[in-house]
Amino acid sequence: MKQKVYFKTFGCRTNLYDSQVMMSALKEYDITENEDEADVVVINSCTVTNGADTHVRSYISQLEKKGSDKKLFLTGCGAHTKGESLLREGRVHGVFGQSEKEKIDALLKKEQPFYEKGDLNHIDEMVVDEFVGKSRAFIKIQEGCNFRCSYCIIPYVRGDARSMDEGRILEQVRRLAGNGFGEFILTGTNVGSYGQDTKTSLAQLMKKMSMIRGVRRIRLGSVEPIQIGDEFKEILDEPWMEKHMHIALQHTSPKMLKLMNRRNVYRQDRELFEFLAEKGYAIGTDFITGFPGESEELWREAMENAKALPLTHLHAFTYSKRDGTPAAVMKPEVNGKVAKERLHELESLVAQKNYDFRRAFSGELEVLVESYKSGLYHGLDQHFNKIVIESDEDLLGNWVNITKYEVKKEHNYAKL
Repeated sequence: MKQKVYFKTFGCRTNLYDSQVMMSALKEYDITENEDEADVVVINSCTVTNGADTHVRSYISQLEKKGSDKKLFLTGCGAHTKGESLLREGRVHGVFGQSEKEKIDALLKKEQPFYEKGDLNHIDEMVVDEFVGKSRAFIKIQEGCNFRCSYCIIPYVRGDARSMDEGRILEQVRRLAGNGFGEFILTGTNVGSYGQDTKTSLAQLMKKMSMIRGVRRIRLGSVEPIQIGDEFKEILDEPWMEKHMHIALQHTSPKMLKLMNRRNVYRQDRELFEFLAEKGYAIGTDFITGFPGESEELWREAMENAKALPLTHLHAFTYSKRDGTPAAVMKPEVNGKVAKERLHELESLVAQKNYDFRRAFSGELEVLVESYKSGLYHGLDQHFNKIVIESDEDLLGNWVNITKYEVKKEHNYAKL
């Protein structure tokens, strides 16, 4: 009887993809989605902040408090920053880097504790043709980042930007589409850098993907403003493009952007956002509040600038030190309570903008139904907005077009 493996994934969509690669590579074990019945737990960790490391440690502590006899393995970005200490403390049996994940069968069988961090120039070669427990498919198209934002540790644990082989990406999309997946989310450490090292581009890849039978919608992970050039703008009206773009700003104060060592310029960001809004796009962004040096005056400037942007979605968080980055020693620090207040102020602003966007939209919603909870179906429309559906039919995993719905504060609602 095969042992059962449970995957606990922290962090970004890239980690979700990496977990799926490991699941696909697993041949001598069974996969379980129930942690309690697992013999082995693979922790795919995030290390983007010190807090992310804490979450991983807390999870391990929870297992220890239960008196668990499960064998624990650590991988992901945290393998490079906290792996050695967790192994030394005897809290995990083995640690391995992202480049080693396709060897997972052999690694899980090792009797002796081990630390194999691998290398930061690795490119995945496996073709993933299934996603356990998912209705959308995540496609990792590149790895690493050439930017050096002052708060970010990721280039040091994921390496410099490098693109996946185009043929392998397209083969993966063909297989997944053949297995019934219609929505594809392109992910990576810095998605917009795809093709810079292989003399191609993100726009060209997406065009080729769109021609594969079964591909209905393509969505991007986070991209940088400077990566939305003329070639990319030419595909914005394509019917397969999800009408939602997530464009990382991190801040809207020019002085703060300079302190963060960011490459974007607010004035140009605003022009880009307005252009996308005119095309009917919902627009999300990343934002950090409480970064060192963020005075009340700079915050007020940032809020006024944010009010002028046609934002609909937000991934914001208070600044958290990441040891080993330039920002970790920057002064003056911002009080944590103040940073949270600023976060809530920004979240409230964008929530209202999202509500206004949904009220103003009068067209048809194209929804992929992803889950069923408490008698209601849940899905996302082409603008990446949530919709809750009441229906006697089995809609799970289906695409539905909705013309009549109610716009509520948190989400849209429809009865079919």
